[in-house]
Amino acid sequence: MAPVSENQQHHSRPTGPQPEPIRFFGTTWVARDGGYGLRRLGVAAGSLAAAVAGCLVLRFAYEGLSIAQVGGFVNGLVIVMFAVCSAIAFRKTWEGFTRRPSGSPADDSLRSLKAIGFVGSLLAYSLRSLAEAPGEKLRREEYETARRQYEKRRGSRAGNPAARRKSKRR
Repeated sequence: MAPVSENQQHHSRPTGPQPEPIRFFGTTWVARDGGYGLRRLGVAAGSLAAAVAGCLVLRFAYEGLSIAQVGGFVNGLVIVMFAVCSAIAFRKTWEGFTRRPSGSPADDSLRSLKAIGFVGSLLAYSLRSLAEAPGEKLRREEYETARRQYEKRRGSRAGNPAARRKSKRR
């Protein structure tokens, strides 16, 4: 294969904003090609299977508490804690698909809560994968806005500005 000149390399680079890749999907979400549908199905099934496996692990932990005979109050407290944390994790994960995290300290403080409620996050990921790649809507809106702005800026440029100044002087 012949070496590519520097000029050819410059022209082969894509111009304008580029789509942001999504985990497990890359940039196939833009044109929904490259096995996009199968990937969505696989991600939905995989995250659902991981949620089921997580529930089994939590069940073993609960059985461990029963074997230790810690009492009904502690058993109930553990169940409520995991249910509440899973519900919060589901909600925060679902909201993360429609808007960017603010980076506030409140978001950082919920990180451990989301880790405890990992089953809720996995379920949100699985359900969202049935409709679209998780986060696709947000990234598509941002990408289309960036493309429109880029085209608007590119369209307003016309010719050599030095030549335009000369023609105005005459």
